[in-house]
Amino acid sequence: MSVELVEVVRSGFRECVHRGSAVILDPAGEPTLTLGEVHLPIFPRSTNKPMQAITLLRHGFEPVDDAELAIATASHYGEPDHVALVRRLLDRFGFDEKSLECPPDLPVDEKARAAVLSGSHEPRRIYMNCSGKHAAMLATCKINDWPTEGYLDEAHPLQQAVIATIADLTGEPETDLGIDGCGLPIIPVSLVNLARVFATMATADSDAPERRVADAIRAHPRVISGTNAPDLLTMQATPGLVCKIGADGVHAGALPDGTAFAYKIEDGSDRARIPLTLAILQRIGVDWTDAHTELAAPAVLGGGARVGVIRAIPGVL
Repeated sequence: MSVELVEVVRSGFRECVHRGSAVILDPAGEPTLTLGEVHLPIFPRSTNKPMQAITLLRHGFEPVDDAELAIATASHYGEPDHVALVRRLLDRFGFDEKSLECPPDLPVDEKARAAVLSGSHEPRRIYMNCSGKHAAMLATCKINDWPTEGYLDEAHPLQQAVIATIADLTGEPETDLGIDGCGLPIIPVSLVNLARVFATMATADSDAPERRVADAIRAHPRVISGTNAPDLLTMQATPGLVCKIGADGVHAGALPDGTAFAYKIEDGSDRARIPLTLAILQRIGVDWTDAHTELAAPAVLGGGARVGVIRAIPGVL
């Protein structure tokens, strides 16, 4: 059962409440805080992307640099540097944009989207926030002589490899799969095991695929997200943190010592995400800075002025 985690206060009045479930793990992997239901599987959505990228490394994908590995893990905003990285990856393995099987989309970033629309351009597959992952999947198919058409199908060798890797990393039993927004299979994982995967990534040996993905995310938080994105802002404020959001209110992360967290906002609200993540970071004892304080309580506006706050509910964490 979910619990109240985040509230929206306007002019002293509690206007909205966001419920959910959350878990915090100590460096030994044991829960130090559980709120709601943390053992039942959820769809982690794009929080699964690091595990998908680990699969690619385990099966021969070798990025030319950390930025290329980061774009393979990204929920990018479709900004010019993101698109350039995806195109570079496609070009390196002899693919064009039409080979991508993710749906056409517009950039998430407002400026990038406005530039596309003002140029009378239409949605494209390369703008879709998962296009980097899809490009890296195509590359891995080519490396392994797997079919490059139909790589979205759960029976495809690539997706079977992803399923096996996620089972290995999480210890979750086989279960029915869903379909993610980009068309790929989505594998349910419990919050407690999702947090443990991020702890494994943060503490693995430096040459292990798990650690390579974590280091690429930490080195390029903007590549895996975009301008003013939650992951970018949170990792900039917290050196050593590796984290990744997923659609519909999922977030997970870990510190270098293996302290980790994962949560799911029940209504999928994005506005609840940063206040809850910052409250968790404060609970686990990160060195608090002005940047954290600024992020922890986003303003509620009325007539352009601050009239309230979005915050983790006091005393819950």
